[in-house]
Amino acid sequence: MFDNLNMSDMSKMLEGFQESAQKMQAELASKEYTVKTGGGMVKVSINGEGEVIDIDIDDSLLEDKASLQILLIAAFNDANKMVEDAKKQSAIGMFGGANPFGQS
Repeated sequence: MFDNLNMSDMSKMLEGFQESAQKMQAELASKEYTVKTGGGMVKVSINGEGEVIDIDIDDSLLEDKASLQILLIAAFNDANKMVEDAKKQSAIGMFGGANPFGQS
């Protein structure tokens, strides 16, 4: 099964894959994703590592704590989903279009 396996070639291939993965991670980290909820009353921006970098809240929500909490949760969840989707798409690109996640 592994009779024709060249360890040197395998090592080079793994190094190339590792370099591509590091480059992809750096590119994703430099990107910014912004979502709006509540018709734009709450805006959350995160970077490609999932770190919140900005929040903008409409002044009218400051009197309605329950609505503010719901909209913030929705915004954070949507923003995190955007980052995860971007990571998956980058990984699919690394695999030449083959989806390693089993779904499209």
